[in-house]
Amino acid sequence: IAGVLNLRGRIVTVVDMRARLGLPKADDGKPPMAVGVDQRGESYGLLIDQIGEVLRLPDDSREDNPVNLDPRMAKLAGGVHRLDGQLMVVLDVDRVLELVPKTDPRTAAAA
Repeated sequence: IAGVLNLRGRIVTVVDMRARLGLPKADDGKPPMAVGVDQRGESYGLLIDQIGEVLRLPDDSREDNPVNLDPRMAKLAGGVHRLDGQLMVVLDVDRVLELVPKTDPRTAAAA
């Protein structure tokens, strides 16, 4: 967990995706971006390096993770899609948040 923030009166838990994937911190000097997700009745911000095109893909074109997928990615991936001869890994948000506590960050900090 990278921290928490107040977004329009809602407490948002921020998850650093580089840390979650076991990657080193970016050293390009660019600030990370945050993508907001609502999951398990809570709001989360996922810190990422960049975002590309947003796509809506049919679930029937999703394939299982390839056996040679980097284990750091495989533990957080919900499958892959083939796009223009390349694989796009689909992030499984439930898996990303498995280690994020469901407690209120305000009460957790007081404990």
